Amino acid sequence: MAVKIRLARFGAKKKPFYRLVVADSSSPRDGRFIERVGTYDPRKNPPEIHLKGDRIAEWIKKGARPTETVAQLLKKGGVLKADLET
Repeated sequence: MAVKIRLARFGAKKKPFYRLVVADSSSPRDGRFIERVGTYDPRKNPPEIHLKGDRIAEWIKKGARPTETVAQLLKKGGVLKADLET
């Protein structure tokens, strides 16, 4: 089972709000997930990012891979170092 840390879209039409979730890579974008590890609101100025750094680090140690977009958010949030990204 390949596990990914990715964004799940919530909010109304034209008003997106995202949750960072740990999910099986075969599950749909807004479908089943294992754990919610943060939120991202791109509509605020500046965009608002809330992360559970300890849980994200734990999942990365277990082998979960962040998507490209999530990896950028984790770098901005200070959770992921540039050398850990692959």
